[in-house]
Amino acid sequence: MNLARLILSAIFFSIMLWLWYPYLTTSKETAVSTPEIEVLPDYTADTLKQTVFDKQGHVSHKVTAKKMELYQELSFTHFTEPTFTLFSENDVWAISAAEATLYENNNNKKLILEQSVVAKNLNPIAMVQKITTEQIEIYIQDSTMHSDQLTTMTGPNLLITGKGLNADLNKETLELINHTQTIYYDKENYCLLYTSDA
Repeated sequence: MNLARLILSAIFFSIMLWLWYPYLTTSKETAVSTPEIEVLPDYTADTLKQTVFDKQGHVSHKVTAKKMELYQELSFTHFTEPTFTLFSENDVWAISAAEATLYENNNNKKLILEQSVVAKNLNPIAMVQKITTEQIEIYIQDSTMHSDQLTTMTGPNLLITGKGLNADLNKETLELINHTQTIYYDKENYCLLYTSDA
């Protein structure tokens, strides 16, 4: 019985040594953390004022910003405190935010504005004169806007709230995806209130 235990113990230790051999023979290397690579902009501008024209020579949009950083290899531009003025077929909109990123890796430039976004319709007789939200995406060539955030639209006689926005500036259409409430004011300051059941 003693011999059998010795043989089993020898087999057990042989198997364990065979399984643990790769771990026992590797040198103990200390993990070296690789430093994060800081990406620097290719071009920066302070107090930016820029006018962009389309292929027909018409003004497409204007940009003013406290700071602009262009990352050419990554195909985007970051703006601090920007205001983009978009010229559509029918209206002119001035859209400001705390920051924005312009992506230029396709034919239709995509602009994402974030934090305290305010879009003002510069047409003084427009039904909707201001849109406020926290984030909005704009496709500049198509003159379309989209947001999934809480959105408020105001005009001389109305206030509309909801979540999500689809807008086509050329067609002059503004649509709240999930309507919450609409308030219409008349000349005597009476109001009509419409709310969604959702």
